[in-house]
Amino acid sequence: MCNKEVTVNNKVGLHARPATFFIQKANEFKSSIWVEKDDRRVNAKSLLGVLSLGIVGGATIKVIADGSDEQDAVDGLVALVESGFAD
Repeated sequence: MCNKEVTVNNKVGLHARPATFFIQKANEFKSSIWVEKDDRRVNAKSLLGVLSLGIVGGATIKVIADGSDEQDAVDGLVALVESGFAD
């Protein structure tokens, strides 16, 4: 299992379009992936799950992965969040 904390840099947080980008990226990996905020953990491949966390700009989240490509999954998702979801 691999995990890393990251601060959400974009103004709107993980809502609507950024959340969709996050989920699409998570679905590129075979590993089970979760995102955690304030002791709540949800499936990072679920739009409803991610939106339910109410992640706003400036919030710190933890990306957790378990599986054959766990390190790549965590690194890829953390890089996406750090980029501010730039296209």
